[in-house]
Amino acid sequence: MSPREMFRGERTPDRALSTDRLALDEVSRVPPRGSLRRLVRPTERPRRPRELEASLWRALAAFRILAIVPSTVFSARFFDQLATGMWAGAALAIMIGWTAVATLLTSRRGSRRTIAAGDLAVAVLTTLMSVPAAGWQHPYQLSQPISGLWAGTAGLAWALSDGAVAGIAVVGVNLLPNIVIRGGWTGGSLESSILYVLAAGVAGYAVGLVREVERTFAEGVRLQAATAERERLAREVHDGVLQVLALMSRKTEDAELARLAAEQESALRKLIQSRPARGTEPTGEADLKELLADRVQQPTVHFSSPAQPVLLAAPVADQVAAAVGAALDNVRAHVGADAPAWVLVEDTGDHVVVTVRDDGPGIPDGRLQQAAADGRLGVVQAIRGRIADVGGTVEIVSTPGEGTEVEITVGK
Repeated sequence: MSPREMFRGERTPDRALSTDRLALDEVSRVPPRGSLRRLVRPTERPRRPRELEASLWRALAAFRILAIVPSTVFSARFFDQLATGMWAGAALAIMIGWTAVATLLTSRRGSRRTIAAGDLAVAVLTTLMSVPAAGWQHPYQLSQPISGLWAGTAGLAWALSDGAVAGIAVVGVNLLPNIVIRGGWTGGSLESSILYVLAAGVAGYAVGLVREVERTFAEGVRLQAATAERERLAREVHDGVLQVLALMSRKTEDAELARLAAEQESALRKLIQSRPARGTEPTGEADLKELLADRVQQPTVHFSSPAQPVLLAAPVADQVAAAVGAALDNVRAHVGADAPAWVLVEDTGDHVVVTVRDDGPGIPDGRLQQAAADGRLGVVQAIRGRIADVGGTVEIVSTPGEGTEVEITVGK
């Protein structure tokens, strides 16, 4: 019997289960209208950081256009003869055509490696076409091939796309057709290659700095937006929820209710007074089993997991553990404080699946949809929102009178 079959016990696949991926619960009910409805609305959409890297690609596009001019001037010497002029004209047409295409593709971020590959192909082809353009002269004796300065765009494009090492490697590849047409290594080839290597190295280094600046800027925008939203929420919560909780803790005659209200008031005040800080997110890898230990070490929770550590990226493991805790909280809230729950952790190699099951009354058909329509929060924020933020999925499987199963899946 597999761990999942043992985990599910006598539950059989013949039961008619209802599945709802929205995974909403009814822990808290938000009025359809009023100030609390705004708690789940962002005040403003964070402004996208200025794409500094795009400016480097636009500069390369301008260089590609300007580099055609000396190639055209140099090729004019071949136009006095029909045969050689046709080869030179064809080479220039290829360079001009690809320059136009590359310029159009520059604004598309996903096309940049295509641009780099096209630059290399055109540079190699037009360099080789210099031989027939010169009347099949071999070894080639003129000062430069038809591609000339334009050929340097290949190394620059690869440096911007994949870094300095890739750009320098492409300069070496681009040097091979020069050696072929000249029948060997020449001083001119060496000088131009050194210049191209330096240019590719500088471009690769610059794009690395630009990407780091973009990441830093984006993080600053995110923190600014998060801080502004937290301040807005603090005002909303202070004017509503906190005052109600404080009143309940002081006026109610139910001692347990007063204690719970005071605890929630204190926790909520700490939450809204905190500030997101850079560098506070967990890094590296973490063992999900260790993070779940405090949550599952309870008399009513039955825990099953692999013997070996279940490693996930630390931010992912942290959110999964918090989501499991929220699911167990829902069991206690909706089924009972002493209700049993089962937690199963599975490591499939590519994914980690965590299943939380209870034998409570289940969820009636249509109740989740109604909860969503009424604006109720709970699992949508505490479970589904957390897991969606780390690229995972949540599935709720339930049938009235036969319990509920929450399945959380995240990639490794």
